[in-house]
Amino acid sequence: MSANIPKKLEWRIHLNRQSQELEEDEELDNEQGEDVLRSPLPNRREGEMFGIADQLLGASRIRVMCADGKARMGRIPGKIRKRMWIREGDLVIVKPWEFQDDKADIVYRYTKTQANYLSRKKILPKNLDVF
Repeated sequence: MSANIPKKLEWRIHLNRQSQELEEDEELDNEQGEDVLRSPLPNRREGEMFGIADQLLGASRIRVMCADGKARMGRIPGKIRKRMWIREGDLVIVKPWEFQDDKADIVYRYTKTQANYLSRKKILPKNLDVF
């Protein structure tokens, strides 16, 4: 910058240019059709999948209808049990056990807003799309 512009003003001009560049980048991203997804998705490499809580069984157990069409007994780990309640009809991410296919761990529970968003974006499998 030139020598007769105060230092504070130079800094403001610099920040203003950076914010304009960021806005232009965001506009380009939106034009390209890229969508920001703020909800976690199942990690297919680790065997995780979508499921719907079907029936509460008690003792931190829940019957889950999974995306592959199987009904599994899901175990709610303490990390989730203490932080959020899982009710019948909730969309969850489950990870089936490797040694016992009829049981699974519940990894994450979606809120209603997140489930509706995933449904609108056609991310949910057709057999689980009840939202």
